Amino acid sequence: MPEITDKKILALEEMANTLRQDVIRMVSDAGSGHVGGSLGMADVFAAMYFHILNHDPKNPYWEHRDRLVLSNGHICPVLYAALAHAGYFPVEELNTLRKLGTRLQGHPHRKALPGIETTSGPLGSGISQAIGFALAARLDRDPSTSSGRGGAYRTYCITSDGEHQEGNTWEAIMFAGKNRLSNMTVIVDRNNIQIDGDTEDIMPLEPFRAKYESFNWHVIEINGHDLYQIISAAAEARAIHEKPTAIIAHTIPGKGVSFMENDYTWHSKPFKPGEAAAAISELKEYGRKLKA
Repeated sequence: MPEITDKKILALEEMANTLRQDVIRMVSDAGSGHVGGSLGMADVFAAMYFHILNHDPKNPYWEHRDRLVLSNGHICPVLYAALAHAGYFPVEELNTLRKLGTRLQGHPHRKALPGIETTSGPLGSGISQAIGFALAARLDRDPSTSSGRGGAYRTYCITSDGEHQEGNTWEAIMFAGKNRLSNMTVIVDRNNIQIDGDTEDIMPLEPFRAKYESFNWHVIEINGHDLYQIISAAAEARAIHEKPTAIIAHTIPGKGVSFMENDYTWHSKPFKPGEAAAAISELKEYGRKLKA
């Protein structure tokens, strides 16, 4: 993994801000989409695609690439934005989100775009899919390219906290812990909200960390908007060779836009006239402060 410098952190912060603006434009133009979680995870996606992942947009099916599985596929606007800026497809194509004939569907489709590893939509399947990649990497391990115990590449799975209310998620967590899939990292978007309100009101998840640990996972808790912490946690996970790692990233849904932050109704609420422009204005002002 490349060295972390203040200059690189600033570049990643600027990229995360760009991704947020793209998300607003995409969802506004489409008239529908999931904006709250996409904004909240922009820092994580900037860190993943522009620092952490071992990948090659010019060779998207490179055998030894790291795999990233997006379990909570509804936040695909930020995934699409990251893929486009990384060079997987033209940035101009972002304005086709959810439109007839688009490659940018409302949930990611594996065969629609380069860089998408799995089709997602129904929540709760991503960790199981990531386990498949991690097991395959263990079977196909090439000692000259191995990243940690048991794999020629590393598998990352981004999940929502709400989908941890589903039993099949915990079956997958148990399986990965039992099989010590140390070449696998799960990143949980712990934003505490879901479509109907607060997770702890609808179906409590706490003690969340202790649950993962009880199934033989190494757990790291971070501020999901602190790029130093995101990158450091990913590096720590690569150094753990006896168990899989869960990074619980505490995030703010709607991050960067004052009237969206911590408001669960922005999970998938369409924009009213003027709201998208106001959101982009806030983000541009923040971008100017970063450059100052």
